Order: sequence, then structure tokens, then C-alpha cells
Amino acid sequence: MSEVKLTAATRSEFGKGAARRIRRDNKVPAVLYGHGSEPLHLTLPGHELLLALRTPNVLISLDIDGKSNELAIPKSVQRDPIKGFLEHVDLLLVKRGEKVTVEIPVQTEGELAPGGNLLEHVLNALPVEAEATHIPEAVTVSVEGLEAGASIHAKDIALPSGVTLAVEEDAVVLQVLAAQAEEAAEGEETEGAEEVAEA
Repeated sequence: MSEVKLTAATRSEFGKGAARRIRRDNKVPAVLYGHGSEPLHLTLPGHELLLALRTPNVLISLDIDGKSNELAIPKSVQRDPIKGFLEHVDLLLVKRGEKVTVEIPVQTEGELAPGGNLLEHVLNALPVEAEATHIPEAVTVSVEGLEAGASIHAKDIALPSGVTLAVEEDAVVLQVLAAQAEEAAEGEETEGAEEVAEA
């Protein structure tokens, strides 16, 4: 579990104009909320925050105005749809020892059985409950030798100690699709196109 320290400053200016000014200074407007406290409006260093967010569910230690220190995890990240820069971040206040529900990426290893079958990620991320300071960065699932029609359910995935599922045990996470089905579908599309051309 990665913990990243960031210096944060409280802000009293709101609205689009204020947000633009903050971003021009290579900073990012953010809101810290949780535990029934009033939302705290912050300004965070842009580059350092961007690096931190490369780690899913990163634990952020916030030094706020040099007066208080809080722990938080990112809950919502808004990016510019074209340029990709950070526009705004919502942070959830957490305490050490507290359980939180998060989604962790599902990674795969190994090769499917020969035959050109396709692996479908039904869930790209697995909802789990974990202690705020011990959130796994990802879970790795072996798909070695799986045949068409095989599926891996949430209950089949080994989780680190202290981490529990926050989704139905029978939820399908990965499944293997037969290559023939894909080829048949493509063939039908081609035939349909030929019929249109003849008409």
C-alpha cells in the first residue's frame, strides 16, 4: 500500500474562474469530506498529485496549511476530456484501522488454452472492503490453460489477509469466449454486407 505525502492549502475562492486560476498555477482544486465533518476545500500541487494518482486507491497523507495532518483516498477524479489534465479531485477522509469499500484492479497472468479464444473482463475492478492503510494495489488471477466457456467468479479470487469481497460471491469477473462465436458473427456481418451490395 503506497502512502504519498502532499502539502495542501485551504481555499476560500470557488467557481469556474477560481478553479481556472488554481490550474494556471499548476495546482488542482479538491474537496476533502467524510466522517460527518464539513467538506474542506483544498488546493493541491498538480504534478505531485498526478504522480500519486497513478497508483489505484493511493493513500494520501495531507499536510493542510502546516497545521493538521489527515489521511485520505481519492474517490472521484475529473480530467479534461481532451488534454487529460486534472480538473478536480474528491478525497475521502479515512482513519488508520478504518475499513473502507474500494475497487481494486484485476490483473491476469498465464495463457489460455490453444484455440484463439478470447478473455473477457466482465469486471475490470473488484469491489472489496479493506483497512484504509492496507488496500491492495491489485489482485492477480491466473488464466493458465482455461478453455472456452470457463469463468472465474469473485469467490475464486484469493484476497490478501484482512480483505473481503464487497460484491456477490458468484459475480463473474472473467470469462473465456469461444473464438468460433466471434468468427461466426463476423461471417454473418460479411454475408449481410454482400446481400446489401447485391440488392
